[in-house]
Amino acid sequence: MGSINKQNSRLALTTPLYYVNDVPHIGSAYTTMVADVVARFGRLQGRSVLLITGTDEHGQKIQRTAEEKGLGPQQQCDQIAASFDALWQKLNIEYDRFSRTTATRHQAIVNEFFQRVWDNGDIYLAQKQGWYCVSCEEFKDERELVSGGYCPIHTNKKAEWRDEENYFFRLSKYQRQLEALYAEQPDFIQPETRRNEVLNFVRQGLQDFSISRINLEWGIPVPVDSKHTIYVWFDALLGYVTALLNPESEPTLENALSQWWPINLHIIGKDILRFHAVYWPAMLFSAGISSPGKVFGHGFLTKDGQKMGKSLGNTLDPVDLVNRYGSDAVRYYFLKEIEFGQDGDFNETRFVKLLNADLANDLGNLLNRTLKMANKYCQGRTPDLTGEDIAADHTLKSIGLELSDRVTTAYESLSFNQACEEIFALIRASNKFLDEQAPWSLYKQGKQTEVESVLYTVLESVRLSAYLLSPVIANLSNDIYQQLGFSYDFNNKTQVCKDMPFSQHAQWGFLPAHQKLGNPQPIFSRLELPSENAL
Repeated sequence: MGSINKQNSRLALTTPLYYVNDVPHIGSAYTTMVADVVARFGRLQGRSVLLITGTDEHGQKIQRTAEEKGLGPQQQCDQIAASFDALWQKLNIEYDRFSRTTATRHQAIVNEFFQRVWDNGDIYLAQKQGWYCVSCEEFKDERELVSGGYCPIHTNKKAEWRDEENYFFRLSKYQRQLEALYAEQPDFIQPETRRNEVLNFVRQGLQDFSISRINLEWGIPVPVDSKHTIYVWFDALLGYVTALLNPESEPTLENALSQWWPINLHIIGKDILRFHAVYWPAMLFSAGISSPGKVFGHGFLTKDGQKMGKSLGNTLDPVDLVNRYGSDAVRYYFLKEIEFGQDGDFNETRFVKLLNADLANDLGNLLNRTLKMANKYCQGRTPDLTGEDIAADHTLKSIGLELSDRVTTAYESLSFNQACEEIFALIRASNKFLDEQAPWSLYKQGKQTEVESVLYTVLESVRLSAYLLSPVIANLSNDIYQQLGFSYDFNNKTQVCKDMPFSQHAQWGFLPAHQKLGNPQPIFSRLELPSENAL
C-alpha cells in the first residue's frame, strides 16, 4: 500500500461528493471517517491540510426523486445536503470545505473547464444508443446487465434503452497517456487489486464517453448548446476543483488550482473507481492540468455477513448508531476492525465486545486505576520524574521509543487497523507491567521510588497512546489528556497544528514531572450487548 507524501507539508484530500438522492448511509460515513482520520493525522504532524467533502446534486436521478416526493430539485438537494452535514457533525468530522455542485461558483468552473476541453478538440456531437441505468447515471454494456436487463449494481432497476444525440469526450485519445501515468506512478491507484482492475479495463481499449444529456432540466447547460445538459459525472468531478477556491477568490480555474492542486488523495468506494482513475485524469490531461496524486478505492461494507439493502431490510443507519454509542465508538470500530481497502463487516455483538475490550477495559480501566494510585501515593500529581530518568531498556519505554515511527508508517500507508494494533500493544504491555509490578504492594513495603517509577511509566504510556489515537478517537483522547493535567483540545485544528508539536508529544517521555492531575473518571462506559438491551 503506497503512502501519502510525508515530505510535502501540504495535504489536500477528498471524500467523494455524495449523491443527494437519499440520506447518507453507513458506506458514506465510513469513507468520511477514514478521510477525517487521514486529515487529523496530517494536522497532528503540523501539515497544512485541506479536507474536502460535499454533495453531487445534478442529474436525472435527482430530478425523478424530487418529483416522486413532490419537491423541487433544489429543495431535495438542500434537504439531503443538510442531512450529510448533520451526520458529519455527529461523527466529529472536521472538514475544511463542503462542496455543492449546485453552487453558482461551481458552474463558472465547469464552464471554463468545458471550454478548455472543447478548444482542445476533445468534445464532439454524435448519436448515442445503449442501455442506461438512471441510478448509476451511466450507460451499461449489454454484457454487464444481469438477467432480465437489470443493472448489476441496482438489481431492482431495469436499464432503459436510450437513442439520443449526445456530446462525447474523446477518452480513446488518452489511452497511451493514461497507461503511461499508471506505469510511471504505480501507486496512483490503490490498493493493488483496484489497480489491476483498472489496468485490465484500460487494456481492453477505451471508448469515448457521453458527457451530455438531452431533455434534462436539472443540471448545468452545455456552454455551446443549451439544449443539452452536462453529464452529472463530468460536472461532479470538477466539484473537487471548485472546493479548492478560497471563499473570496473569483471562480476561475487559475485561482482554484493556485494553492492546493494537485489533490494528494481521493478516497472513494470501489464502485466509482473507473470515474476517478480513468475518466478524471483523462479529462484533466485534456484541459492541460496535472493528475491528482492517488486514488484509493476501498471495499464494501456488509452487515452480519450479508450485503445491505432496503429491499433486504438490513440497512445500518449511521445516525442511529452514533446516537446509541457515540462517535468515538463508531469511529474506532470501523478503523480498527476493517483492513482498509478490503471489504468489511459490521456485527453489533462484535462491535460491543471490541469496544468493551479495547476502550473500556484495556485503555479506560488502565488510566482509571493508575490515576487513583497517583492520587493516593503521589498527592494527585505526576511523579517527580521525566522520561530521561527511565532506562532505555525499560519494558514500556523500549516499546514507546519507536512507537510513533511505527504508527506514522501505518497511518501514512492508510493501514489504520495496524496503527491501532501498534498503540494497543503498548497499552496491553502497560496493563501487564502494572499487574506484575503491583505498586500497591511496593507502597506497603515503603518503596516509594519504585512506586513512582511504575506510575510515571504507565501514565506516560497512556498519554502517548492517547496522542497517537487522537485522529481516530479525539474526544476520548481529550478526556485522557485532561485527566493527565493538560488543557489541549484535539478538536481544535489550530491548537493541534501549532501548540502540540509532533516532535514533542509523539515521543515517549513527554509527560512533565509534578504536574497536577485531574480527577479520575471512567472515559468509556462498558456497553451492553444488544440482547442485554432488549431484556
